[in-house]
Amino acid sequence: MLFTDRVDAGRRLAEVLRPMAGADVVVVGLPRGGVPVAFEVAQVLGAPLDIIVVRKLGLPFQPELGLGAVGEGGVRVINDKVVRLAEVGEQELADIERRERGEVDRRAHLFRGDRPPAPLAGRSVIVVDDGIATGSTARAACQVVRAQGAARVVLAVPVAPEGIADRMRPDADDVVFLSTPEGFFAIGQFYADFSQVDDSEVIHLLQRAHLQPATVPVDAPVPVDPLGRDEEVAVQAGPVRVAGYLTVPDGARGIVVFAHGSGSSRHSLRNRYVAAQLNAAGFATLLFDLLTVEEEADRANVFDIGLLADRLLEVTGWLRTQPDVRDLPVGYFGASTGAAAALWAAADPTAVAAAVVCRGGRPDLAGARLGLVRAPTLLVVGGHDDVVIDLNRAAQARLTCENRLEIVPGATHLFEEPGTLEQVARLAADWFTVHLEPVANPTG
Repeated sequence: MLFTDRVDAGRRLAEVLRPMAGADVVVVGLPRGGVPVAFEVAQVLGAPLDIIVVRKLGLPFQPELGLGAVGEGGVRVINDKVVRLAEVGEQELADIERRERGEVDRRAHLFRGDRPPAPLAGRSVIVVDDGIATGSTARAACQVVRAQGAARVVLAVPVAPEGIADRMRPDADDVVFLSTPEGFFAIGQFYADFSQVDDSEVIHLLQRAHLQPATVPVDAPVPVDPLGRDEEVAVQAGPVRVAGYLTVPDGARGIVVFAHGSGSSRHSLRNRYVAAQLNAAGFATLLFDLLTVEEEADRANVFDIGLLADRLLEVTGWLRTQPDVRDLPVGYFGASTGAAAALWAAADPTAVAAAVVCRGGRPDLAGARLGLVRAPTLLVVGGHDDVVIDLNRAAQARLTCENRLEIVPGATHLFEEPGTLEQVARLAADWFTVHLEPVANPTG
């Protein structure tokens, strides 16, 4: 079984766990990668979401080799066999443990802030991660929730090696895996998109879950989103239909259409995070897949900026047929190669885009079209993304529209560093607030 990304994995896992929905259920995710999966499970089950912080104890000279794990509440799981084979002494093990316990405390405060942990005493607790490799972290997580009084502990992950369930059962009352494939080497091999989840995404998902009361009915077909009405849409774009995700808050002041980069999709956690912040600022958003699954198989399509721009224009035209959004001014938000597609589309004579924001983009790929862009354009690049900074500066020199280049200090290409993606979202919201004006006679 191959998952598109953690969102896809979470939704599939949620369907298996749906019978557990009830007032006594709490979902806890292991940060960072387990939280996007856990968020989808909590949404479908109508359950509170929290984190359970556990740290692997890795050898200093080989961190990927786990000696065990420690977690909140003083829980400690040690693999005596590995300790013995690695010839780790008591003092060395104590030093490793002391360092990781400090990290447990730091991360728990980082993710929860001032919110207290969700009460687990007497509850059924579902412990969720994006997969299991050795199992030491998952075991420690189950022991943590048990120590906090959980009446029933269920470990649920999308994928794990064969035979690992038996090792988990002493610490979990039930174990749920969607797949236990042969030839298991690493969790990431079973995801099309296994991009690193950064701290800001974890914090954002926990905040969303905290803002939304856990009152979703067991049989609800679509989770309720606290920031607006969400719905999956299918858009006819030339000869194909592409999938999208449309959110329209009440009283939306404009709509921002996202063009993602190569290897990404409408499920991109980074773009979903920015979209959620734009929703909170009063903008509708549409995230959609620029290519079908079959088209993505041909890598030439991924870098066919003209094709991607045509898709963006087709989708923009579709928005003009939708009563909820047809009168809203349109902005484009492009990432990586999607930035070039956004600018190429904005340069089209029929374009209605009133503003463009590019994150970590490749505007240079828009080539001669750059000089034809009329929409005010904001270029946002990470301060440590030297090559892309140079490409954006060169592209900026070719723009004749109103434009600005913002460099986010300390950020790399994917804006994975704490606080950097929030800066992107704020910059985008400010730019669209200024430049998205009401459309004059949009349907006339």
